[in-house]
Amino acid sequence: MKPTEAYILSQPEKYQAMILHVIFVVEQELGNSELLFKWGIPYVYFKKKPFCYLAPNHKKGFLDVGFAKGFELKRNQEVLVDENRNTVKSLRYYSLEEIDNEVLIAVISEAKLLYS
Repeated sequence: MKPTEAYILSQPEKYQAMILHVIFVVEQELGNSELLFKWGIPYVYFKKKPFCYLAPNHKKGFLDVGFAKGFELKRNQEVLVDENRNTVKSLRYYSLEEIDNEVLIAVISEAKLLYS
């Protein structure tokens, strides 16, 4: 079993469901992406560069979907969280039902354009 798979399966069901859903949407939108295990969390690479990570925060109860070039994004600023980070902005989800696929896809689509 790959480290990423083991990590996802070790998460509580709430986080597993959110992670698997986001991975599915990201892979559908990017096509030729690669899911790796970097810095102790699942990290999607696109065109051999960091694209987004999926970091569950058990203490605060959310999944942080951080986009590596988040500060270059122009749209959806009202839902992107920066928390004093220099380059990453993220979408935060507290439950599977809270994931708005339309917004997630819009952010992925815009971020994808930043990779030439």
